[in-house]
Amino acid sequence: MQEARCKWMHSREIRERIVITGRLVLETPAHFGGDGGITMVDMPLHRDSLTGRAVLTGASLAGALRNYLREREQGYRADGKKGSLENTLLGFQKDDEGEQSWLIVSDVLAEENPFPAGDEANGKFTDETAHGNKSAGYQIELRDGVAVNAATRVAEDKKKYDWELLAAGAGFPLRLELLVKEGDREKLLHGLAITLQGLERGEIALGARKNRGFGRCRVNWWEVHHYNLGRPEGLWAWLSGGEGEKAGGPRISELLNVPDADLDRRGLFSLDAIFTLDGSLIIRSGSGGADDPDAVHLRSFRLKRHRPVPVLSGTSLAGALRARALRIARTIGPEENATDLVNGLFGPPGESRAPRAGRLAVEETEIVAPLEQVVNRVKIDRFTGGAFPAALFNEQPLYGLDETRVKVKLTVQNPEEEEIGLLLLLLKDLWTGDLPLGGGAGIGRGRLRGLEARVACINNGRLEKEWLLRETSVNQLIIEGGPPEELEKHVRAFVRRMEENGL
Repeated sequence: MQEARCKWMHSREIRERIVITGRLVLETPAHFGGDGGITMVDMPLHRDSLTGRAVLTGASLAGALRNYLREREQGYRADGKKGSLENTLLGFQKDDEGEQSWLIVSDVLAEENPFPAGDEANGKFTDETAHGNKSAGYQIELRDGVAVNAATRVAEDKKKYDWELLAAGAGFPLRLELLVKEGDREKLLHGLAITLQGLERGEIALGARKNRGFGRCRVNWWEVHHYNLGRPEGLWAWLSGGEGEKAGGPRISELLNVPDADLDRRGLFSLDAIFTLDGSLIIRSGSGGADDPDAVHLRSFRLKRHRPVPVLSGTSLAGALRARALRIARTIGPEENATDLVNGLFGPPGESRAPRAGRLAVEETEIVAPLEQVVNRVKIDRFTGGAFPAALFNEQPLYGLDETRVKVKLTVQNPEEEEIGLLLLLLKDLWTGDLPLGGGAGIGRGRLRGLEARVACINNGRLEKEWLLRETSVNQLIIEGGPPEELEKHVRAFVRRMEENGL
């Protein structure tokens, strides 16, 4: 008994503390769920009760960091293993065994001034940049959401909701502290360097609906403070809040002296396409100014533009792709095969008893250089053929010019051949304008025309295959890179999968 008691009285043998700070900046809007208090919004942001500022909890950030490290080390959708970098750095609990995390992740509040003075290249912004926009990076965006019936393509009754988003440009002063014990320093630093590379490269998304383009963020500059607790001056610096041995820079692996932080076992399929608008497009915004038309296109603040810009939302694009994917799959094969494939790719519908995240991620992208023009419309009485009383309204859709560009970015984790084939068929429908996006599809809106696309297969973090598709001036499609037969092979795999056990 005395021996067991002495065992638990031993210290953790911490020989060093490393404090890492950095300014995390949102590149797309993010939703950090609130506490459900009294509010006019269905899904409010989580706010600090004293200051009212948005909160990014340490638990949420630590969970995202853990997931990223596990994916880098073992691949997508893998289970954590005892002795892995993930469990060594962030701890684990299994039955009665386990160990607490060696990385301390603190809660952080959004900055009151989103544009502090400094160097923009280091994730900071000059006073000149901030002039006239000091509240813009910390503004709240309101978005409407609605469930759409896959068969009728109209909104389902009583399934509309609204939610708050913290706009792009909001900054969070991160602080993480690594406790280094005797004998594990190299492994802990290796895991930490890989983990923080996710924030450095913008590969980690935070908050809700990460697979629909929300919560993209980045840290452009790190500061690392070393405290050697084996020396009196190091211990005193940590106890008194001093800087210790300080270093700063944009590469966390260099600051931590980890030269081999390139471990990556992820496999994915990516599709980056550029379109132009063939006509007009409107994705209706749920909020607007008093002088705005009755319906305006969705806009969202972007840091590089320092203003709200028209966007193609990830939720709208994913909804259209899902509905068309089901239609294509059901045309070829039985209902069960079609549903299984689409649910595995996009995730099951919200009312599913076994919800899970889909493996398809869709980015929210800016629509570049469109023409915005207000048009007046009137409802027609179908019986008389005349104007319906009190039914005059106006809209402000986007119209395509020669220089207008719409980007579509998709990625799929651990893709199967048949899933790639289905995505290629969806690309074809978008490319030819057969798959409309947004509202007003019945009056010819939402059609795109393909200009170029990059299709790539990535394995273990390295490019394995790549195809480049271009539309020539004479409407001829050119495929460069890999052989076109490889793309056709994926489509045939999709057809075979749909016809399994079919009639």
